[in-house]
Amino acid sequence: MLDIRFIRENPEAVRENIRKKFQEDKLPLVDQVLALDQENRDTIQEAQNLRTQRNTLSKQVGVLMGQAKKDPSKLSEAEELKNRVKADADRLAQLEAREDELAKEIHHILLLIPQIIDPSVPIGPDDSANVEVERFGEPVVPDYPIPYHVDIMESFHGIDLDASGRVSGQGFYYLLGDIARLHEAVLAYARDFMIDKGFTFCIPPFMIHGNVVEGVMSQTDMDAMMYKIEGEDLYLIGTSEHSMIGRFIDQILPEDSLPQTLTSYSPCFRKEKGSHGIEERGVYRIHQFEKQEMIVVCKPEDSMKWYDQMWKYSVELFRSLDIPVRQLECCSGDLADLKVKSCDIEAWSPRQQKYFEVCSCSNLGDAQARRLKMRVKGADGKMYLPHTLNNTVVAPPRMLIALLENNLQADGSVLIPKVLQPYMGGKERLVPGT
Repeated sequence: MLDIRFIRENPEAVRENIRKKFQEDKLPLVDQVLALDQENRDTIQEAQNLRTQRNTLSKQVGVLMGQAKKDPSKLSEAEELKNRVKADADRLAQLEAREDELAKEIHHILLLIPQIIDPSVPIGPDDSANVEVERFGEPVVPDYPIPYHVDIMESFHGIDLDASGRVSGQGFYYLLGDIARLHEAVLAYARDFMIDKGFTFCIPPFMIHGNVVEGVMSQTDMDAMMYKIEGEDLYLIGTSEHSMIGRFIDQILPEDSLPQTLTSYSPCFRKEKGSHGIEERGVYRIHQFEKQEMIVVCKPEDSMKWYDQMWKYSVELFRSLDIPVRQLECCSGDLADLKVKSCDIEAWSPRQQKYFEVCSCSNLGDAQARRLKMRVKGADGKMYLPHTLNNTVVAPPRMLIALLENNLQADGSVLIPKVLQPYMGGKERLVPGT
């Protein structure tokens, strides 16, 4: 969310940013919010003038009432001033009510105007214009077929989609045996990986209030993702970023507490509307999954340094699991409205012979901080807004697809990467049918 003062002083820059994001339908919002802002400032000024006038007239009424005790002719003059005070009070009440209305209207529009993107973001209308930056590890296509990931899991008696369909419907799963254990091993390894990087481990609430939802994500994303608890002001989180950043709502952070570096575990719940092809079924695009996340709250001047560090952590983790990956820079049209800059880390799929998204790293600038009223008190006593960043460490359902495909052997067994073996009771290999 942009500061109204920034829009007031830089309206054309805001319009150009909207054009870069290919959201021309939002261009009228700039003029609308500027008109409302002017009316709001005029209303505030008129209200302040009336308060000053009311105080002056009230004092005059008091003087005249005192004089009327000796000179009754002053009484009518006092009553006239009283009527003026009453009229001013009525007008002031109207202005104060209008101030509240204008504040809500301005806030609503500010939530819709996208954040100013970083100059380094490639310009394009949608994810087809995303730019590959770098590859890490050699993608391999073995000389034996790679089955569909559900078939691989079933070979280990590791998944039951029929039962989950009966119990919960499509988009859910039962994981069993070694596959379930591998799922948890990945999460545990990711947790310890981030702790070793100096991040503080956290388990957050899995439900949050509506004002936190509004603070951490755009209305469009909220409608597409969030499940609301009927009859309560609570939403199931789509990622732990939501409650982790929400933790700082209405808080003043001492500058010496920055950066806040946190890694969090949570289940995630998403609507995932629309139909998807076979490669996005199974456990690829689901309503419920678990994830390890990384969160950073830092000084504005440090956010790009942290952005680069965070996506590199993802690369390092996936390469430690023998999974080739690439970094893909998200273009302007593929950025959510709160994001300043974002990239995806994509893992190699030998089955599809292409990369698919497994991590998303985002710098949100001060957008979430402004919405949540997060502030930092500097050493000089002045307040400023911090920057917030988030990145997936691992989301095991998709990670499992990449792990199983890239470590599958010709005999159907799966090699367990060395870093995961301690979390798997020392197992070095999964063997079908066991």
